[in-house]
Amino acid sequence: MFEYDSMKDQHVVQLADMFRLLGDPSRLRLVIALCHGEAAASAVAAAAGVSPQLASHHLRLLRAARLVKTERKGKQVYYALSDGHVRHMLEDMIAHVIEPHRDEAHHGDAHHHEHVSEERGSKENRLKEKV
Repeated sequence: MFEYDSMKDQHVVQLADMFRLLGDPSRLRLVIALCHGEAAASAVAAAAGVSPQLASHHLRLLRAARLVKTERKGKQVYYALSDGHVRHMLEDMIAHVIEPHRDEAHHGDAHHHEHVSEERGSKENRLKEKV
């Protein structure tokens, strides 16, 4: 098991930078698109729904953070996830996001917000009826 207390400050900063990079939806879509395997930059851009220019910029940042790697094949540059750690982290976080919440009232899900809005609306109507 990993000893979290033994992490050096530089590693904490590096990890925070990785999460910051993945906090951008376009960059996250690019990384998710690479979960399917190696692809040319233009194919990754198309899969992520971003322009090739924007994809190129984001992929450079992701490469600098060691989240993706490149391989040149002729004139094409192909991108892939750096290693299995990146894939596993994404798979775990995706599973976490899509799994049902155990305590929906405290997780801020849409159903909870609808219920609170309905309660608020019925309280407001009761107040109007009293006036």
